[in-house]
Order: sequence, then structure tokens, then C-alpha cells
Amino acid sequence: MAFAAFATTEAQPQVTRRKSPIALLLLLPGILYLVLFFLTPLISLILTSLQAPSEFGDIGVYDYAFNWQNYVAVVEAYWPHILRSFGYALLATVFALLFSYPIAYFIGVKARRWPLLQSLMLVLVIAPFFISFLLRTLAWKQILSDESLIITSLKALSLLAPDAYFAGTPFAVVFGLTYNFIPFMTLPLYTALERLDTRYLEAGSDLYANPFTVFRKVTIPLSMPGIVAGTLLTFIPAAGDYINASRDFLGGPDTQMMGNVIEANFLVLLNYPAAAALSIILMAAILVLVGVYVKRSGTEDLL
Repeated sequence: MAFAAFATTEAQPQVTRRKSPIALLLLLPGILYLVLFFLTPLISLILTSLQAPSEFGDIGVYDYAFNWQNYVAVVEAYWPHILRSFGYALLATVFALLFSYPIAYFIGVKARRWPLLQSLMLVLVIAPFFISFLLRTLAWKQILSDESLIITSLKALSLLAPDAYFAGTPFAVVFGLTYNFIPFMTLPLYTALERLDTRYLEAGSDLYANPFTVFRKVTIPLSMPGIVAGTLLTFIPAAGDYINASRDFLGGPDTQMMGNVIEANFLVLLNYPAAAALSIILMAAILVLVGVYVKRSGTEDLL
């Protein structure tokens, strides 16, 4: 009987699932979109970064080649701007996290009992998005200028030296980056903290842990997905920003970042291979840093 049952089981044909053509058709628009608007420009950018100056052409005329020395040349020429970009982005990300975490914690945890207050504070967080990025940065340029009411008052009160200034300094650039990207840090943190089960916090207190230990051992690990998401959403655009560090806004001659160099090479110097090579280096460096950060933070599933 057992042998017959085994033979009957073996004789049953295995059901094989065939891939539905409908699923492939549904994926086709997204694939075409990525190929057309992501893969094609990326390939074009890589080919441009390898171009060489035309032998008989004017300024801004280049021929397709395999001139990989363009990468070496831009690194040698612009390595201070590369380091400055990632340094400013790192500082802005850290400051944004320090400012945003208490705000997100209050909105997501403490303000649960007052839904109206919670909604109002969320509106205040996203309110800067209703104003142009350029206008907000330009407003801070006016506030931090030497002729502004704040700076002149601080100098009148002898809190600042008569020759002190903020506009055009690294402080102004990092301040502008932090201010402009704080909503990108606050909203993911709020999303993670809003789902936090406060019973875990109460359990930690019941086990005689002090508030700092509960925060370090319970709150931070449970909010780590929001920290990682907010850090990525802040660091990546901050590293490529070219508005805050521009001389027309909060920056000066010694605060130029990679975005400003890329803009100058594309639009002013017409050195398209150098600008493209810098863009590729920026993207590759960000991918490596993001991969290492996510791997070390133990949140690989976010990628």
C-alpha cells in the first residue's frame, strides 16, 4: 500500500507556473521610462566624460574618444572641492539630525494626545516646501548680510567684532544646507517615531532603566529606519548642491562645492568632459558612501 501510494504520488505531473504576459506588459512602461530618462542620459554622460578636444575645433568642441585621463585631471584640479562638498554635506546632515530628532519625537510621540497640535506642527514642518528653494536661500542671504538688522545689532552690542561677517563663509553654507534640508530629515523620523509603541518605553522604565538608557537602547534602535532614510535624503542632495555655496547666495570664493564646479565647467568654461567626469565621480562616491553607511547601520533592506 505504501509503495502504491508512493508510485501514485510520483506519477502525478508537477504543475509549472507560466509567466503571465500581462505582468510583463505592466512592467514595460516603467522599464521604458527608466531606459529613456535614466539609463540613456547616464550612458551619454559617461561617453561625454571620455571625450577629447577636437584637433581642429573651437573651444567647446570635443570628439568621442577613450580619454580616461579626464578623471585624473579633474581629481587633481578639484580635489579640495570634492572634499569640501562631502564635508559640508556631512556637517549639514549631522546638524539636521540633531535638530530634527527632537522635533520629530515631540510630534510623533508626545503630541499623540493632541491630534490638532500634531497636524499643525506637521504643516509647519512642510511649510517651507511652499516657497521656492531659491527664494528661501536668497532670504537667508539678506538676513546674514553685513547690512542686515541682526548683524548690525550684534555688532552694536559688541557680540560680534566690527569686521566680522557671515555671508560667504563656510558657516553660512552649512547653515543654509541644514536649514533647507531639515524637512527631508524630519519627515522620515516622524514616520518612524509615530509608529513607536510607547509600551516598550514604559517596559524599559519598569526595568529600572534611566531615561537616557531607554532612549539609547530602545528609542534609537526602533527609529533607526527613519534615521537612515532621513540621512540619505539629506546627505545625497546636500553633496550635490550648488545653490547654497554659490557666490550669488550664501557662498564665497573659498566655499565652492562640486556642484558649482560642474556648473562652471558646463556653462562657462564649456569643458563638457571635465563636468561629466566630475558628475560621474560624485555619483560613484555617493553610491559607495551610501552602501557602506547602510551596511554598517544594519538596514540593508532599505536599499
